[in-house]
Amino acid sequence: MDITIEGLDYVYHPKTPFETNALHQVSMHIPAGTFAALLGPTGSGKSTLIQLIGGLLVPTAGKIQIGDLVIQKGSKNTSKLRGKIGLVFQYPEKQLFAESIGKDIAFGPTNQGLNKKEIEIRVRKAMDMVGIPCDWYHRSPFTLSGGQMRKVAIAGVLAMEPEILILDEPTAGLDPQSQQELLKRIVDIHQQQRITILLVTHQMDHAAKYAERIYLMKRGTCIAEGSPDEIFLQKELLLRLGLDLPEITKMILALNQKLTPPLPTNLFSIKQLVMALNKRRKKGVLL
Repeated sequence: MDITIEGLDYVYHPKTPFETNALHQVSMHIPAGTFAALLGPTGSGKSTLIQLIGGLLVPTAGKIQIGDLVIQKGSKNTSKLRGKIGLVFQYPEKQLFAESIGKDIAFGPTNQGLNKKEIEIRVRKAMDMVGIPCDWYHRSPFTLSGGQMRKVAIAGVLAMEPEILILDEPTAGLDPQSQQELLKRIVDIHQQQRITILLVTHQMDHAAKYAERIYLMKRGTCIAEGSPDEIFLQKELLLRLGLDLPEITKMILALNQKLTPPLPTNLFSIKQLVMALNKRRKKGVLL
């Protein structure tokens, strides 16, 4: 499903001394099946925006259209989004509660009214998608590592078979190896299921490497959108927002001080960089 946002406003605590205009005139379009990243400094409105997309909040003004469903001020039908949009907040493992992995993942599909056979099929499919061994079905989730517990929490959302998956800092608190493993699983899910993914992250390298489209937030509005190479060419804009360049982009810029012609700056993985350097070497061009 496409996500189309037009003139979106959201105000916390309206008509009180604590009134806060969290979002103002946000407009963006995320095509169905896109792997998108939402970037911006703390307080830029990212968390409020994903809650609105997920139907947890209703706009003060403007509208959000998700597929055929329109959400705007006064909307009462946001429950129709449940099951279509999977929303994974930071540290979702803190919400695990069941005595076994299988029962925890089954919670969402059970609430969808599915029969026991269909629920078990979905649970085991979701376990496989995130890399949880099927023979752990009856194991307690509280015996797992933090990274494994997070996979269980994400599997609980995937078992509802959403068409849109929103992930708020899914790698927060994980070690580098666990981060890469989890992100690879998310990329595989995107490629195999072709669902829309919206990744909220402060990790520029993750956005550069995995996202097809990037949306930049500042002070409650979307100020830029584009492909990773379009966004990360805007070094001054990123620095003004308090954001950094991807580490590999910094490396290329440093190399380019000594290279003629310079390397392209739209290389976002070590593999791409090595291939570009090898191509230059074969042509006899090093400096």
